[in-house]
Amino acid sequence: MVLTHKDPVLVVIELTGANDYLNTIVPYSEPLYWDNRPKVHISQDELLIIDDHLAFRSDTEPLKDIYDKGNMAIVHGIGFANSPRSHFRAMDIWHTCEPDTIGINGWLGHVIQDLDPSGENVLKGVSLGQGLPRAMTKRGVPVTSVNHLPTYGVLSSNPGITSEEDRSQMLNSFARMYGPTIGNGPTMEYLGQAGRDALRGADIIRVAPETYSSNVEYANNNISRRLRDVAQVHLAGLGTQVFYTAHGSFDTHYDQMGSHTKLWIELSTAINDFLADLSEHNASDEVVVMVYSEFGRRVRDNGTGTDHGAAGVAFVIGDRVNGGMYGTYPSLKPADLSQGDLNPNYDFRGFYSSLVEGWLGLDPVPIVGGTFEQMSLV
Repeated sequence: MVLTHKDPVLVVIELTGANDYLNTIVPYSEPLYWDNRPKVHISQDELLIIDDHLAFRSDTEPLKDIYDKGNMAIVHGIGFANSPRSHFRAMDIWHTCEPDTIGINGWLGHVIQDLDPSGENVLKGVSLGQGLPRAMTKRGVPVTSVNHLPTYGVLSSNPGITSEEDRSQMLNSFARMYGPTIGNGPTMEYLGQAGRDALRGADIIRVAPETYSSNVEYANNNISRRLRDVAQVHLAGLGTQVFYTAHGSFDTHYDQMGSHTKLWIELSTAINDFLADLSEHNASDEVVVMVYSEFGRRVRDNGTGTDHGAAGVAFVIGDRVNGGMYGTYPSLKPADLSQGDLNPNYDFRGFYSSLVEGWLGLDPVPIVGGTFEQMSLV
């Protein structure tokens, strides 16, 4: 079960609710940015200049430092044609790579299956947070979902369990709850197997906090805690190669200047601490972090916030990343917009393909459903 740390690891961070592209990587030299954002903009004195055209916002200094070191790729104009501007539909498309139909299997479910065809390791894919993302679901593919690692599972959090016999009895009890007696049919069969996989995962993953120590002090917020959990599981050598977590909500229809700032301060600090933690343990070249959101937001602000848009920005971060700018920032000219939104110019399935093949060494075509333009991100 225990594998070496040499296997490539992908950490996916979903920015739920649609992150504002324009106020994340700011096209400060474009007059149309200022014209369209009279209220909801990043002021000149709050810019961290990247080049003559683009800048980070000032509350993301740690990310700017990572970029300056050459360890961050910024992918512009990412998305898909005919964006529905619906959170639910857009996330369904991102999770299943099915823009024209309602998908069943998650793209990371395919990835996990290809990495571990026999399904031997229930920790090959681990989700940190509430629930299991659809991106990781696929019948027959075990995935472990953890809300908070130190209190995860009935095994490590129950003070009454003091022996292997107690643990075995508790596992048997819960296995009966998830057993064949709970019902018939494919849905109940799937739920039963998912429950049994969760039990197996709980009994293995509980060792991660016990073997972990670090000089890095993570902040006390959800994204920092979850990335610390990722570090603990990875450094325990449990063979996990796909991690998934989320941060948000970025659905900033109002009070964007306050909430968007807070979210990016938390995220940039958390990612920086996570990379420092990996570096302390000589594991920073084993992990690549991918950050994305379901779509961007409208070019014109609504007075206090921004509404649902189309094209967005994605990031790939890590020591093995070929840093720099990828793709083209979409035009802000009115004639080039789609119903007032930035037009996507890079298909997200090419982004996935770049990481699936370039980092994980898998064939991306059956995973994303076709052949799409790749970028040399890693």
